[in-house]
Amino acid sequence: MKKYTFFNNCVHWDSLDVNREGGLCDMIDQAIDITRRTFLKHVDRQDLIEFEEMLSYEKHWKHGLTMASDYYVTYHRSKLHGERVYFFKHSAIEYVFR
Repeated sequence: MKKYTFFNNCVHWDSLDVNREGGLCDMIDQAIDITRRTFLKHVDRQDLIEFEEMLSYEKHWKHGLTMASDYYVTYHRSKLHGERVYFFKHSAIEYVFR
């Protein structure tokens, strides 16, 4: 099974692709909410671990807040230009894996 790897986030998105048909806005509008468990089945774990560290999450809940226990992080599946993608949203920023 293909493991989706990090592609881009909405902050660094090509401005010409934001409102283009099938682009970022369409991807967000057509997204389906999924569980973290489903997200983990499809994305490269090492990519996600790097984001968890970058976003200052703890590796274990005994040491503080983990990404898994942060109720404000949401997980989604959608299509970007007809291609399936997975993304998580943290602080209103979409991190896209394809």
